[in-house]
Amino acid sequence: MARSKQFISALNEPQCKSSAIQVIDRMVSLLDVLSQSSEPVSLKTLSLSTGLHPSTAHRILNDLVGTRFVERIETGSYQLGMRLLELGNLVKARLNIRDAAMGPMRELHLKTGQPINLSIRQGDEIVYIERAVSERSGMQVVRAVGGRAPLHLTSVGKLFLAADDVKTLRSYAMRTELMGQTANSITELSRLELELSQVRTMGFARDNEELEPGVRCIAAGIYDDTARLVAGLSISAPANQGQDAWVTWICETARKISASLGYDGPSRVRQD
Repeated sequence: MARSKQFISALNEPQCKSSAIQVIDRMVSLLDVLSQSSEPVSLKTLSLSTGLHPSTAHRILNDLVGTRFVERIETGSYQLGMRLLELGNLVKARLNIRDAAMGPMRELHLKTGQPINLSIRQGDEIVYIERAVSERSGMQVVRAVGGRAPLHLTSVGKLFLAADDVKTLRSYAMRTELMGQTANSITELSRLELELSQVRTMGFARDNEELEPGVRCIAAGIYDDTARLVAGLSISAPANQGQDAWVTWICETARKISASLGYDGPSRVRQD
């Protein structure tokens, strides 16, 4: 701990600003090399990979070991330390889907002129937790933030149902009896299963006036750093105003939000 305080104190000295930045750059370069290996890395390899003299790399690594950013496994061998995991968990805990989504949602709203909805799943329903909308929106919003809707009648809900296994889906169908609200509502399990198969194939979902007459929606999933579907992003628009480009835009925006939550997996959208 004393070494850690001395190291931080040195970085805070005005006359050491340029050297402090250099030290930080070297620290980051060492951490980057360690992050690329699942096995402990020798001092020699670290020195060669970073271009640092062995004595310089050794000195910095000692400071990183003292602050638990790096662990020394055996003489001359190092790996990332638990302190990074602790800090990473703190950052993850503070990440908020709504906060991550609002900027990209506003950008998408400006491009489409339509309401952009952020929804999550709660039981057998989706809940609208945020919306990007303005006076120039092409339609009036019917369901306010906090509103709910059945999974099988919404584009975002279909994303979540598509992620369920067969048994879970059929249990949902039995509980809800797949009640409809419009003439277009899917109320038969066989039709819903076919629809969900298409959702899995394409990587996005649609609501064709199934919840509200005259309203169609397109939705793409938002995933966290464990590749879990945590929310859905959707565009709501009058049935006669849909544009093909919106599919690409909604998927790109959902992907951007997912990346900010730590998701780095493959695109969920089929590229034809």
